Amino acid sequence: MGSGTHSTPEQEDDRRLHRELERLRKEHAAHTNRIRSLLVLHNLRVRYVGGRIWTHWWTRQRELLAPGLRAELEREYERLALVRQQIRLLEVQQDRQVRSGAHPGMALLAQLAGIGAGSACTLVRELFGWRQFRNRRELAGCLGLTPTPYASGTSEVELGISKAGNWRCRWLMVELAWSWLRLQPGSQLSRWFNQRLPAPASGCGVSVSSALARRLAIALWRYLEHGEIPAGAILKSRDVNNARA
Repeated sequence: MGSGTHSTPEQEDDRRLHRELERLRKEHAAHTNRIRSLLVLHNLRVRYVGGRIWTHWWTRQRELLAPGLRAELEREYERLALVRQQIRLLEVQQDRQVRSGAHPGMALLAQLAGIGAGSACTLVRELFGWRQFRNRRELAGCLGLTPTPYASGTSEVELGISKAGNWRCRWLMVELAWSWLRLQPGSQLSRWFNQRLPAPASGCGVSVSSALARRLAIALWRYLEHGEIPAGAILKSRDVNNARA
């Protein structure tokens, strides 16, 4: 593994914002699913919980509901509204962190199409901002994206990735890999993936997507360490030098 495997109390404190956001988004999903489940029990379905559509629907339907159900839904929606408010506040803080230039790595990552402010903050705080990697194997090992082959006699079987190390960044890299295919279709990584997976096939998409996540992590590491923009990647802004300053 790379050097500096233990973070300082200050570094741990810097991770609180994006980790709290992660928990709040799970709470948001839980409240939304709870409201939908309560409505489905009474043969009522709403595509989106919140906003003008929900307000219009709720104004027309609330009096038709039983008093106990209506009260429970109102309390659940109050909790949902509070969570949404807190999510917005923390997202604004994240955007300010990236724009402030306090950590150049965040601004650099956020300049790549397909990587938002939240993802940039998480990758820097959890991975690139405090670990020093000597090579790509150390990086892949830290993420748990290294392959785990098994050999017995003449039989050789691929058991998938190791799933050791930082699970938060591992899942994020897999999500970013799929986002990269959609928003960076002309990049070398996307072309490599399409060549490896010419047609949908059961059982092969998972291993290839893990390999794409591993290659993307290595490309981002080189981008931050050596200024090598991933081949064929599109930048949100061409003024990369300002982020490095």
